[in-house]
Amino acid sequence: MIAKTSILSHSSSVVSKRIGDEYLLVPLTDNIADMDSLYRLNTTGAFIWDAIDGKKSVSEIIILMVEEFDTDIDEAERDTLLFLEEINSFITVQNP
Repeated sequence: MIAKTSILSHSSSVVSKRIGDEYLLVPLTDNIADMDSLYRLNTTGAFIWDAIDGKKSVSEIIILMVEEFDTDIDEAERDTLLFLEEINSFITVQNP
């Protein structure tokens, strides 16, 4: 389960690729790209994806969201947690 204290990192079973303004997550199965399961990120999703570095907690990413998008903490928290649940199979969650 993802908590605000969780530390997130990118799963080794996904490759991310930025092409122009588009950011794609490509799942791997047996080290082969599953092109039928591409996941396209919007600007907010790409920002969160880039913030996932194996060091920051979810709370720290939420604060970065508030600063970057000039939004309130409740909206940033809701949007961040919703997005993280959507991409749960593309991340590794460590709960301290």
